[in-house]
Amino acid sequence: EVPLGGTIRLGPFEIDLITLTHSIPEPNGLAIRTPLGVVLHTGDWKIDPDPLLGGPTDVAAIRKLGDEGVLAMVCDSTNVFVDGTAGSEAEVRSALSKLIAGLKGKIAVACFASNVARMDSVIRAAEACGRRVCLVGRSMHRMAAAAKSVGLMADIQEFVGESEARHFPADQILYLCTGSQGEPRAALARIADGTHPHVSLGEGDHCVFSSRVIPGNEIPIRNLQNKLADRGVRLYTERDHPGIHVSGHPCRDELAEMYRWARPQIAVPTHGERRHLLEHVAFARDLQVPQQIAPRNGDMVRLAPGRAEVIDEAPAGRLFVDAGVITAENGPALRERRHAAYNGVLSVAVALDRKGRIASGPQVRALGLPADDDYPIDDVLDDLAGEAEEALNRLAREQLDEDEAVETALSRAVKKASQRIWGRRPVVETTVLRI
Repeated sequence: EVPLGGTIRLGPFEIDLITLTHSIPEPNGLAIRTPLGVVLHTGDWKIDPDPLLGGPTDVAAIRKLGDEGVLAMVCDSTNVFVDGTAGSEAEVRSALSKLIAGLKGKIAVACFASNVARMDSVIRAAEACGRRVCLVGRSMHRMAAAAKSVGLMADIQEFVGESEARHFPADQILYLCTGSQGEPRAALARIADGTHPHVSLGEGDHCVFSSRVIPGNEIPIRNLQNKLADRGVRLYTERDHPGIHVSGHPCRDELAEMYRWARPQIAVPTHGERRHLLEHVAFARDLQVPQQIAPRNGDMVRLAPGRAEVIDEAPAGRLFVDAGVITAENGPALRERRHAAYNGVLSVAVALDRKGRIASGPQVRALGLPADDDYPIDDVLDDLAGEAEEALNRLAREQLDEDEAVETALSRAVKKASQRIWGRRPVVETTVLRI
């Protein structure tokens, strides 16, 4: 257990914790002191002038580091394309209070459970409007319990259980739900599907999305919102109701402020897609940071001595458990399966006698490839078999004695014909029998 503003010693490193603000309680940056200089790692952060939970950003500590000299700053890039500032959680509390006060019927609010300040804002807005709060979703219950255990959310009313909440008048209950990103097993998805055992929303009810759309989640969120709309639920998002959500990550003005405070020699962007990191590099260059480097996942960066550069690569990426075997995300088995799923599979078998003459076949079978009435699949396979036979007939005598040469010829002929017929290059498995 480390106090706020405390210090940790790990081998040759001395790590000072620096209070920052974010959408979670007590976020901290790390000032990592090394024999060759100080590295400031911000983690997730923003500059919130009026945080609702925890203290404000420790500007004095960051400026002091800048005066001592910061070798490198590893810094959040999530909102590098957004001008201005992210905004304060206090503004969200005010906007949510005004919105909830004007609504009749049942209300569900979806947000990230880790955003305890947002949970606190929603709960207090509900209580100010005479509504009791029901937590829906395991992570909501876990985070609320954790917050209360350290003294947060201490002066709020007891939560209403899910089974009890359905007996409350519609204007006296608010559901605080997980599932703002369209997660299929989350509470809000089950409400939208009508499969939740205790909570239902319908005509005259409301659902507030107090969260941003994480890139990549657009489709599941849209599907979730469409299902709720089909039930007659009115939706409220940050796009049509600005102010009901603010990001927990720094926009460009905040990034510039952090660089003015810390004055690092090297900018190392993190958190974001590739385009975010490269834009952060350009932004740091505009701010006159002497060096910038945008490593990819797994890149090993030498910060000192000498100029910052990538010097090695460590294994990185997701791991999957596939049939009980741990395999890399882009391992050969999964690559082949994805290729087969999109392009289909063809198997080609041929039997050759001792003189290399065709004794049977070639026979071609297909899996996952289309056909129609004008060109039935049997006719397609016959044509592919003809292409395979012609390829064998073009081989020299000595090539016919080599299984690898025969397999290559069959595979190339069938793939070329498949490209002409379907516009695809399926996985082709060849079998050569000798009799």
